[in-house]
Formats: sequence, C-alpha cells, structure tokens
Amino acid sequence: MAPATTSIENPPFLFDSVHQVKAPRLLKALVRRVSSMVLTTLPPCSAVEPAKEPTRSREGRSMSAGYPKGRRRRAEIVEAAFAKFASVGYRNASMVQIAADCGVSRMGLAHHFPTKEALLAAVLEERDRVNGELFFAGFDATADGLDYFSRLARVVEYNATVPELVRLYAMLSVEAADPAHPAHAYFVNRYTNIRRDIRDALGELHARGLVRPGVSIAGAESDLMALLDGLQVQWLLDPASVDMGTRFRRRLSEMFLVEVP
Repeated sequence: MAPATTSIENPPFLFDSVHQVKAPRLLKALVRRVSSMVLTTLPPCSAVEPAKEPTRSREGRSMSAGYPKGRRRRAEIVEAAFAKFASVGYRNASMVQIAADCGVSRMGLAHHFPTKEALLAAVLEERDRVNGELFFAGFDATADGLDYFSRLARVVEYNATVPELVRLYAMLSVEAADPAHPAHAYFVNRYTNIRRDIRDALGELHARGLVRPGVSIAGAESDLMALLDGLQVQWLLDPASVDMGTRFRRRLSEMFLVEVP
C-alpha cells in the first residue's frame, strides 16, 4: 500500500490508537471553524485599493521626490547624470548608461525623470542652486559693485576645485549653441543675466568714482565674460599653467582704483 499523504484534508493522527478514527474528523471540523473565522476578518476584494501609478507634477517630476527616500534617489540620479554629461557631453550620454551608473533600472530612472531633457534641467537647476547658496545669497549688484565682484572672484577660485563642473558647462555651452539643443534657452538666459549683473556692478563702481581713469565700461561686461570663458578652457587643457582666480583678479585691479576683497 502506498503511504498515506499528510495535508489539511488528510491530517496525521494526533492521538493514540483508540482515537484514530475520530481524530481526523475532529481536526477537519476545527480547520473549517478557524477558516470561517479568518475569512470573516478579511475585506472583500473590491475593498482593497489597487496599486496606483506614481503621481507626477505638471513639470513631469515624480511626486515621490517629496519623500526622504525619493529625494535621496533623485539626488543620486542627478549626480550620476552630472558626471556623465561632464565626461561625454549631453548628446553622447544615454538614459540607460545613467541608470546603470546610479544603480537603478531604466524604468526606475523614468519614474523620477521621464525624459533626458528633464534630467538635464534638473542638473543645471541643482548647480545653480548650490552656487547661489554658496556665493550669491542676498547680493545686489546695483547696490554694491565691489561686493559683487568679490563674490564673482570667489566663484572663479572655487571653480578651480571642481573640474567636473567647469567641464560640464564648457561642453554644454558649446553644444547649446544649436537652437535645437534643450539647454539653448538656459545658456542664453544665463549669459544675459550675468552680463546684466556685471554691467550693473560696473555702473555702481563708476558712479562712486572707483573705476580707473581711461577705462571704458561700455561693453566691458562682454569682455569680462569672454575672459572668464577663455580662462576656463585654458585651465581645463593645462591646469598647472593657468591660475584662473589670479588672472581674473589681476584684470579687475587694472580696471578699479580699489582692491577687490
């Protein structure tokens, strides 16, 4: 004979030989009783809410970014994208590569950033936020031009410690010369705003009589921007030979009657 199988419907004998016949019947009754009690505590299927798709904001960002875990993951993705864009450029970087670099799936990346354009915008937004907090919180170029140039000089010196950041902006600014590039408007606005601030700061210093005689400030904002961009490219190519902070401060000392702190 084949051995009897053990299951809820065919339980093993739990008592001695006198009760071998009654034990299975007692246990079956007990199982049915417990099952009915358990089932009455469970909600019907219609009462269980189905899993929801992640909610997104109008800008396309996952609303889970508002939670600590979501914010951490989002920051990791932005850092990975920053490194990838800085090393190979925006157009040569793929979302698959970025997802692999930060240890998430392609779908996991899309949960936070549905498009590469949205990810690029987040990278630029984060870098502007960090620089703003570090150097330009509460500044007013029209109120104190010397303070503005002091802050700008510190940015230039700081950039010498973050080659990846300088490389990112150098690469993107060239790529974004194409009007079809997703960062084109960003860089147009960026240069427009920086030139405006430099122009305002120069005007404030000129009004106080702190610009050296013979120095024309007309169009000088574009000259200073060209100097900064050129210094950055030269420094990327040969950092040991180019001191961006020193060269920029030297140029300012040639323009102003006072030393920039």
